Amino acid sequence: MTEVSGAIASVIYQNEGNGFAIIRLSLSDDKGDVKALGTMPGAKKGMLCALEGKYETDPKFGEQFRFSSFKEKEPQDKFGIEAFLSSGIISGIGPKTAGLIVKSFGEDSLKVIEDEPEKLLEISGIGDKTLVKIVESYAEHREIAEITLYFAKYEIDRSAVMKLYKKYGAETIEKVRENPYRLVSEVEGIGFKTADYIAQNLGLLFDSGDRIKAGIIYVLQNAATGQGHTYLPEAELTEALIELLDVSSENIEDELLAMVLEGKIDKRSLSGVEAVFLSEYFIAEKKIANDLLRLMNADVRHVNADTESLIASMEDAKGIVLSELQKIAVRNSLTSPVFVLTGGPGTGKTTITGAVLDILHSVDFEVAIAAPTGRAAKRIAESTGYDAKTIHRLLEYTVTPGTDRMYFGRDSSCPLEVDAVVVDEASMIDVLLMKALLDAMPSGARLILVGDADQLPPVGAGNVLKDMLSSERVDFENLEEIYRQAEESMIVVNAHRINHGEAPLTDREDSNFFLYRKDTAEEALPTILDLAKTRLPKYLELSGKGAMQRIQVITPVKAGPLGTVNLNVNLQESLNPQDGTKVEIKYGNRIFREGDKVMQMKNDYYLLWTDTKSFEEGEGIFNGDIGFVESIDADYSVVNVIFDGSRRVSYNSENIANLEHAFAITVHKSQGSEFSAIVMPVMSIPPMLATRNLIYTAITRGKELDVLVGSERSMMRMIENDSSGNRYSALGDFLSENLSGF
Repeated sequence: MTEVSGAIASVIYQNEGNGFAIIRLSLSDDKGDVKALGTMPGAKKGMLCALEGKYETDPKFGEQFRFSSFKEKEPQDKFGIEAFLSSGIISGIGPKTAGLIVKSFGEDSLKVIEDEPEKLLEISGIGDKTLVKIVESYAEHREIAEITLYFAKYEIDRSAVMKLYKKYGAETIEKVRENPYRLVSEVEGIGFKTADYIAQNLGLLFDSGDRIKAGIIYVLQNAATGQGHTYLPEAELTEALIELLDVSSENIEDELLAMVLEGKIDKRSLSGVEAVFLSEYFIAEKKIANDLLRLMNADVRHVNADTESLIASMEDAKGIVLSELQKIAVRNSLTSPVFVLTGGPGTGKTTITGAVLDILHSVDFEVAIAAPTGRAAKRIAESTGYDAKTIHRLLEYTVTPGTDRMYFGRDSSCPLEVDAVVVDEASMIDVLLMKALLDAMPSGARLILVGDADQLPPVGAGNVLKDMLSSERVDFENLEEIYRQAEESMIVVNAHRINHGEAPLTDREDSNFFLYRKDTAEEALPTILDLAKTRLPKYLELSGKGAMQRIQVITPVKAGPLGTVNLNVNLQESLNPQDGTKVEIKYGNRIFREGDKVMQMKNDYYLLWTDTKSFEEGEGIFNGDIGFVESIDADYSVVNVIFDGSRRVSYNSENIANLEHAFAITVHKSQGSEFSAIVMPVMSIPPMLATRNLIYTAITRGKELDVLVGSERSMMRMIENDSSGNRYSALGDFLSENLSGF
């Protein structure tokens, strides 16, 4: 092994996820420089380091140094110290100030910063506030460097290290040594396997209580976030733990009891099954049941007018005539404290919702309209003419600085000041969000939920809408009749056929629903590209950005030749190719290019945006928001994205990991959206995803045109599989049992 040392002259590439870096290293003693590559989390220009590895010659890139380990070093001479302080690593010190510090303290400059920082006040431009910033930044740099090096041997990436540091600060290493398994429940993004790897390297006992408890949390949390379960049957949980931990069922039983006593989990008997919950999901479902019962038993503000007259006046004003069933739904919405309006496409949900809102506003009710996502809120606002918000914004969300912990400004102590709340796309609401919404609902206010219970269940845990309907405790109207205008759309007709397990009618004359039959993914891919680039834009008379906005490729999967990853690579080159004028930047395996269609993949409550039309400023970009890359500053690695046509957001190396291409998106990500046309591959779909409600959800995203590409056999396999949505959730049980306390 060879050791080289020097200062980082530039960072050519840095993967924030796994820490892999390519750097240009200026070698010590004026020996020139070398390109080096290896794992170096947090590599920064100006950092001094010693690398251990070997030289190699790459056929394409020439000589380079591949290192297997590195050690950050402090500069020793005045030149090195000034370069280090000038690099921007330490907040409050720029090149000019760095020169003044080194001029005053020479080779003792770093010692002064660490041990006698008050001497820095002698330097022009450094006051009390800047001094505090310098001292804190230097201490943090030293701590992070030490912690990063410690965890590098456990292959924990820098993003996870920063989460640990935010949680534990200077005590990070000590806390982890005490009990590595605490990471599973205390630090988001660090799973059981990582904690277990650290623990075994530290010599912790294989059958320790801490290990089993961490395994229990891991399995229950995975069941919630991966499969949507709010609990697991104890027998199923035990079986999974034996496989994961290789310990006895007796040991598991002991730790389950201990965790119940500690309040970390809950156990309840549901229909003869022993159910084990993470406490937050048990509390959420129990609280939802209690709050629904509270609202249903409260005295609501009455509509002080004849309902029939109000409906007639609304019909005259809008120039519509409601069917008798639609009128019943409107009446029930106006009289029931809690009401659910459900039904498939073309059954009049939007018409009824608009009618109810018109009537409530006509009698001076204070009404709030909300939806789970920004796109869904925008759709209901456009269809009804009334302002709508996301549920998060309605509840005035806020996030604790420096954490991902979210709180709502509206809750039981500060409820919403409304007479009624109308929520669209209610099938997307998970138990944690529903708990927050109901907590903010004042007794006496009406709750009207609108949604299609046959769509995919929410991404988060629970099955709120279906559980409410199955409990038979909540008033609801299930719309099934397709109205004349909707009957002209084969999308609507086929959605209902699919929902009843019947084959869709395809390829008819004047139809807007087609199946392009292809036997392999290799045959399907060029067809999908041609449809997205040429055929559909021509059919819809669209071009450029307008075509990309209104035509959406939707796929069940992320991986494979017809998954989002591969489709996005191919669609980018087809729909937004490099023409020599577009600036682009590489991040990991992705190339972001000016003009690209992109999606935010995780809620970021701090991400700042500026409205390019109104110049309004705000913060918060949410999971599923779709935008277009407006411009890229390659020198500073900044990608500027426009969301909703005018909200500009700047991404850099710290947050661009949450941005992905959206030429193709998963069916789950498409929920709550509507596009002029959708294209969807139907082949090579894993059994877990080959379900009726997935294909049903996908085709109901298309407004004017649906095109499926694949085999009839695969399509029918999905339609015949009605096993989807079978989640373990307890809300229906709690409502049916009329439980009223904790």
